[in-house]
Amino acid sequence: MTLVTLSDVLQPALRDGYAVAGLVTLGWEDMRAYVAAAEAENTPVILQAGPSCREHTPLPILGKMFRHLAEQASVPVVAHLDHGYTAKECRIAIDSGFTSVMFDGSRTPLQQNIDDTAAIVELAHAAGVSCEGEIGFVGYAKGEASAGTDPEEAAKFARDTGVDAMAISVGNVHLQHDRSGGLEIPRIRAIEAITDVPLVIHGGSGVPMAQRRALATGSKICKFNIGTELRRAFGTALRTAVTADPDRFDRVSILKETHAPLVAATRQVLQGFKAR
Repeated sequence: MTLVTLSDVLQPALRDGYAVAGLVTLGWEDMRAYVAAAEAENTPVILQAGPSCREHTPLPILGKMFRHLAEQASVPVVAHLDHGYTAKECRIAIDSGFTSVMFDGSRTPLQQNIDDTAAIVELAHAAGVSCEGEIGFVGYAKGEASAGTDPEEAAKFARDTGVDAMAISVGNVHLQHDRSGGLEIPRIRAIEAITDVPLVIHGGSGVPMAQRRALATGSKICKFNIGTELRRAFGTALRTAVTADPDRFDRVSILKETHAPLVAATRQVLQGFKAR
């Protein structure tokens, strides 16, 4: 069994100069492909259940799916709750076998975010589970605007909450399709100069590949969340499979044809985070 916590994979990444991918899952097909890709690349992987995934499948079921894949895997696998908004949600995830929870209090005032996150950290650590928090606010493409992370606030947040990983807002945007932008390097350097906690980039699909590689090996950013680009890879493969034979209706046979393309796309993502 290779089920591990977030700290188990991020502390070695921080020490040795690489990053680990937090891959956003929506169902069995992508979870399975992500683990297969991680095994092919011999690298750890973080399987993430975000809000849209949880709308489709209950947390207790997702926990069993993640743990089943981890038990069969030859590489470390983290079962991670992404964007948990309430203590209840985080508690259900922990009770369902998740090894890591991300509490998102980023829309609240600083002190409330600190207090609420610290309570989840205490809950998680008592169960042997890691906890990620967010300081600043990472916005959404064609949606809520971002609020950049203040370095001094980040240092206070890390110190007062005891989080195992800290998500920051440094020009990254959720659900971004293109890579025309880039992260704010001076802000990243200012944050990492005054805190030692592993840093996390949400909305990693919108970060140029060259910048991902440079930061994975040359900063304290140890985790990049990747969702949109792999959703697109899955969607493209699914569309190809469906349209190849208009008379075919068996979804199992159709979905099988998404596996190899998604594994290939995921391997490309994982290769960009490895130590040089």
